[in-house]
Amino acid sequence: MNAIDPRTPILVGCGQFTQRTAREGRLADGLDPIGMLVKPARAALADAAASGLADAIDTVAVVRFTADSPGDQGRLTKRLFRNPPLALARRLGLSAQRMLYTATGGNTPQWLVNRTAEEIARGQCQAALLAGAEYLASFLGAMKLGVDLGWQKLADVDPGSDPEEIGDMRAGANAYEAAYGLRFPVNTYALFENALRGQKRHTPQEHLRWLGDFFSPFSRVASENPNAWFGTFRSPEAIATPSERNRFVGFPYTKYLNAVIEVDMSAAVVMTSVGKALELGIPREKWVFLHGCGDANDIWNVSERINYHSSPAIRMMGRKALAMAQKSIADMAFIDLYSCFPSAVQIGCVELDIAEDDPRGLTVTGGLPYFGGPGNDYVMHSIVTMMEKCRAAQGRFGLVTGNGWYVTKHSIGIYSTTPFEGPWQREDPYSYQKELDAMAHPRVEEHPLGLAKIETYTVVTDRKRSRFGIVIGRLEDDRRFLANTPEDDATLDYMMQADMLGQTGHVGPGNGTNLFTFRA
Repeated sequence: MNAIDPRTPILVGCGQFTQRTAREGRLADGLDPIGMLVKPARAALADAAASGLADAIDTVAVVRFTADSPGDQGRLTKRLFRNPPLALARRLGLSAQRMLYTATGGNTPQWLVNRTAEEIARGQCQAALLAGAEYLASFLGAMKLGVDLGWQKLADVDPGSDPEEIGDMRAGANAYEAAYGLRFPVNTYALFENALRGQKRHTPQEHLRWLGDFFSPFSRVASENPNAWFGTFRSPEAIATPSERNRFVGFPYTKYLNAVIEVDMSAAVVMTSVGKALELGIPREKWVFLHGCGDANDIWNVSERINYHSSPAIRMMGRKALAMAQKSIADMAFIDLYSCFPSAVQIGCVELDIAEDDPRGLTVTGGLPYFGGPGNDYVMHSIVTMMEKCRAAQGRFGLVTGNGWYVTKHSIGIYSTTPFEGPWQREDPYSYQKELDAMAHPRVEEHPLGLAKIETYTVVTDRKRSRFGIVIGRLEDDRRFLANTPEDDATLDYMMQADMLGQTGHVGPGNGTNLFTFRA
């Protein structure tokens, strides 16, 4: 092996944990959120097989809990733990100086690995513990049953200081979009899905069957993954057939096509430099190199996107990461595309030039609807699983993507045990973000009036079976608008049976929101 630059960042330890006490009706036996962080963190430190590693950790970073995300989180208690990374460090007995708490977003774990790698390469960090957890299965289960888990009485709820908050803290939707329900992922990703269906020239019925075929292989991977929240294989027919247990949620998505956020899952990785790993005696078979990476945002607000079937940001960051790694998509043996909903995966395939039926598969975990979708932290599980894959297949390469908000924030990483050659340096994401931000996109009219055409749409069905329609459309001068539809059964049934793409009608003021009505 040629000499490796000692400043080269590497991942040296990993662990993940799935807590099943809530599913088994044993809420009182479950770990609290910090305890859930401790479990994979200890495993990651032990996995690196170096007795002095814990003492070398100078940075502890925690992926933001879903409950702490911007906006109204309903029943969830916001900032239940004032300083999660410090609470984690104290329980582990670490003397780290930096305590970091990230922004919201499914891209965050990969973004955090990319950022930490750069700090290590620059000598700003010698060793870091990165961890994340979600605890909604226990928390919501306890609320439903009126059980007090005692978390608010824990000594480290308030350790006496705040963490350093890092990342883009902007909310995912503006007030205009939120008024139409676009702050809820299931509504927004369904809008992308119908636009993608139009690109495929599928009827709604054809596309639903196709979605079953597309996501069934994900459930197969999850059924063989001991860490998965669900160990059940779902056939294409089971996924695509609406039923009492598999109702429509955001048309054309049935329940089995949705990320499952009510899980108790956690994961952690340890990063350091080659030089520090040698000093600590970390075995080389533990080292995993980040060969390429990238981070990029699409035009922030969904209402202003260029269209609803592409992502210039994924295309850009993919190009940057592959160039940095000096590899092509064909060189990747393992792939994990962010999979909160099928539309996210399809857009990733398009922009990274991956076939939707690629024989390598599109997930190493099983995906968020089947492996489990632990809020902002799913990709930490992807990274842990990818490390395990790469270690078991020395010299082969794997690709992981992360997606935050609504096809908004994106991160990518390329992993291998093959040593990185030369000085490790990534291109500053801000250098190419300017180009993405400057892309031409439609003007939005918040108070439209007149003849209009549907660009994409969905029908949302809640747990009580109430329904409402959402339309993104264009006026005759091509300005874009958001609108709801009449909520009568005839209209909503029509929207779920016929193809609404390109349909014309009239838009104008409704009861607090714009109203789109179809031509008689």
